[in-house]
Amino acid sequence: MKKWLKWVLGVVGALVLVIALAAVVGWQLADVKMARTVDVKVVPVAFTNDAQALERGKYLFESRGCVDCHGANGAGRTFVEGKGIKLAGPDITSGGATKGYKPEDWVRTIRHGVNPAGHAIMIMPSEDYNRFTDQDLASLVAYVRALPPQGGAKAVLELPPPARILYGFGAIKDAAARIDHSLPPAQPVEAGVNVKHGAYVANMCIGCHGEHLSGGKIPGGPPDWPAAANITPGEGSVMPRYPTSAQFVAMLRSGKRPDGSAIKVMPFESLSKLSDVDAQAVYEFLKTVPAHPAGGR
Repeated sequence: MKKWLKWVLGVVGALVLVIALAAVVGWQLADVKMARTVDVKVVPVAFTNDAQALERGKYLFESRGCVDCHGANGAGRTFVEGKGIKLAGPDITSGGATKGYKPEDWVRTIRHGVNPAGHAIMIMPSEDYNRFTDQDLASLVAYVRALPPQGGAKAVLELPPPARILYGFGAIKDAAARIDHSLPPAQPVEAGVNVKHGAYVANMCIGCHGEHLSGGKIPGGPPDWPAAANITPGEGSVMPRYPTSAQFVAMLRSGKRPDGSAIKVMPFESLSKLSDVDAQAVYEFLKTVPAHPAGGR
């Protein structure tokens, strides 16, 4: 009996040692990944400040998630805070993180999730913005550059150890590692309630719902966050709850399902600002995407 107990304790001790060593390695690998250089070739998009671009840029800033991480005035904002985790977007006005940005720096940051020094930006969901047309990127930049300078708040990245270790081993990837940097910019699509325009707008959904839009656990999200929903027509889809575009748009406006229950995590502060045309076009597009089972991302 004593020999058996010693053997069990020895095995448990060995497992604990292996787990501890793996945690140390994962932590160190995370440091290496955060410090790596991501070489992306970018073509600068010229600055503009005409009235039409500023108006379009304001709409994109308010409806595509920028306010959720950076605040309405661009001064920065804490958007996740809980046990062992705190994430905050930095001040992106001329008084903060984008001070001195050249046209190519904006392209590298927005489309590729890489800062001017060539390092991955850990909390920038650039996969959502990688397909921006040059016109939309220029408009968004024009609006942000026009914002009054703020206090220079820095980004905050405090991850719980398990998330950091998983990142180190590649189970969680930053946006720069998920993006196909060789893709050319998207070409302009005329706005309308149609599939083509809806596909363009729906790029903003990739960060949470995945490349295939089938949902699953959101990479790097707090453990208490629910999995992102499957918004394809596949198994476990939530789309049957919205048999009409009116019901789908109402959900985006209210943050509630048709039965009145609240939906967690979704960036409704931004989604509620989508125009009727954009929101309805997304609905039309989602009806056409290939079916995937829930959780496949």
